[in-house]
Amino acid sequence: MAQITLVEAVNLALARAMQDDPAVVVFGQDVGADGGVFRATLGLLARFGPERVIDTPLAEALIAGMAIGTAVEGLKPVAEIQFSGFGYTTIDQIINHAGRMRHRTQGRLSCPMVMRTPCGAGIHAPEHHSESPEAMFAHIPGIRVVYPSSPRRAYGLLLAAIRDPDPVVFLEPTRLYRLFKEEVDDNGEALALDTCFTLREGTDVTLVTWGAMTHETLAAADDLAGLGIVAEVIDVATLKPLDMDTILASVARTGRCVIVTEAARTCSFASEIAASLAEEGLLTLLAPVQRVTGYDTVVPLARLEQHYMPSKQRIIGAVKNALAFT
Repeated sequence: MAQITLVEAVNLALARAMQDDPAVVVFGQDVGADGGVFRATLGLLARFGPERVIDTPLAEALIAGMAIGTAVEGLKPVAEIQFSGFGYTTIDQIINHAGRMRHRTQGRLSCPMVMRTPCGAGIHAPEHHSESPEAMFAHIPGIRVVYPSSPRRAYGLLLAAIRDPDPVVFLEPTRLYRLFKEEVDDNGEALALDTCFTLREGTDVTLVTWGAMTHETLAAADDLAGLGIVAEVIDVATLKPLDMDTILASVARTGRCVIVTEAARTCSFASEIAASLAEEGLLTLLAPVQRVTGYDTVVPLARLEQHYMPSKQRIIGAVKNALAFT
């Protein structure tokens, strides 16, 4: 198996899906000749041709509408929005058409589309390139929201998203695109959607996270182990529908939970998980649920970016706060 980066795993999954199913098409701004701004679609045009790898105008609403239309007509489009901050103009199409298609047609039509977009802070990007909009998309009925955190999970989850009969928003953590490599077998096997992944088992506290924040969360778990604190680490992976059963079972064992996200604090997806724990797992909690999040500000430019993002130290501090309750 080859050691590859997360962005290379995305490329590998796209190529495998297109090889296995001629209905899969890829389109978006600069995805063809340039191979995408981050090179996630590099080589696909030469391999599959201009009828299946299509450069579009700079028009995100058009890209989303094109994905919905081609999906309803029998194709399996994978549309790229170059940065998540440019995806807000797609919300009209996603809410009013993609998410409602099965309901509107009483099951006669489905919308098997994937909208991919890089997102998140940490790459010193200018404004509109560093958002974490997962909660916004997760709020839309009829939409799956998937957010991988490693090359292996990016490969398997993207294959699953492309094969899903309903619309998927697939968020790719830009900071992890080339941060590390992992062995990925190009075997065409999808990973299960709607399922959390337990990355590390523990007994003292449950750390719940997704996307790029898995990197800091696992690092915090390493440091906590040196302090004699054994943390269980859960990667949510599919935010909508949420596999709350895995989280509840973990918290029932540990009694404590810290949720980590780089999104702004108010109405973040961490709030949804915390509310579900209060409703369904209150009697197993030994301490209040802790949230480690970004701040309720626009993500700052490069000089202050690291002050905005949750750090390993903030995660460890939240764990200590949870453990202070006896």
